[in-house]
Amino acid sequence: MVRTMALKALLVPVHDDGLAQAALVTTCAFAKRYACYVEGLTLDFTRPQALTVDMLGGAWMPPNHDHQQREMAASRKIFVDFMEMAGIAKAAGSVDGPSYHWHDPEVDEIGGIAGYGRAFDLTVYNRASASALSASGAHLEASLFESGRPILLAPPRQPSTIGEHVVIAWNCSTESARTVAFAMPLLEQAKQITILTIEGGVVPGPNARELARLLQVNGITAKLHDARPRGRTTGAAILEEAAAVGCDLLIKGAYTQSRLRQMIFGGATSHILVSAEIPVFMAN
Repeated sequence: MVRTMALKALLVPVHDDGLAQAALVTTCAFAKRYACYVEGLTLDFTRPQALTVDMLGGAWMPPNHDHQQREMAASRKIFVDFMEMAGIAKAAGSVDGPSYHWHDPEVDEIGGIAGYGRAFDLTVYNRASASALSASGAHLEASLFESGRPILLAPPRQPSTIGEHVVIAWNCSTESARTVAFAMPLLEQAKQITILTIEGGVVPGPNARELARLLQVNGITAKLHDARPRGRTTGAAILEEAAAVGCDLLIKGAYTQSRLRQMIFGGATSHILVSAEIPVFMAN
């Protein structure tokens, strides 16, 4: 028997910063929809501290170990309590349905969260902060560029559904193609799929009609929705048009333009990372 593709293993970095609930709510919705295994670990914001010695030099102080242990314990409690409250079962061998586990060991030696995420199907993050110096944003972008896997961006408010009406933000790029390939298990289970293109926001490559034709070969039917920017940036147009058609999951390739260029001039990915009000499935 040939097994169908699936996105079953979710990694969720958690930090005791009062913002963990958004990612956990979206994680549970996704896990229940697709019967996923969820693994939590600490989203470590700890950084070495600079100790000044004199005007000519200084030294690095390692992070306080006791403080790290307290943060890990607090993050673990938040995660476990939320999973239990949501009715997700603790993983114990074979579990029929969604299940959870907490990962205690540190992952710095294997590339941090991004490195550990290479073994998972998907890593879930809160919507990014607008600050370029955000520690959570640094982890998020590391997962995009270094894990080789997609991320799921959680909106600040709980989605009523997820994956029922999927919108593909198609700009004909390599990044979009790779993201659609990762998202095939979600597309196979969606009730409705819309391929959205924004005029002026595409690069040379197969157009939306060609994508729809090839998805049809895989038994997936998609409608087309072409939109003009009408004074909006491409990122803003994508989010507004996706909301207008009733999207509950956006599929978007990340950083067709370079990250540096988007940091300086802005871009669709940068806008969506900080502004999305719906779950966003992204890959680079």
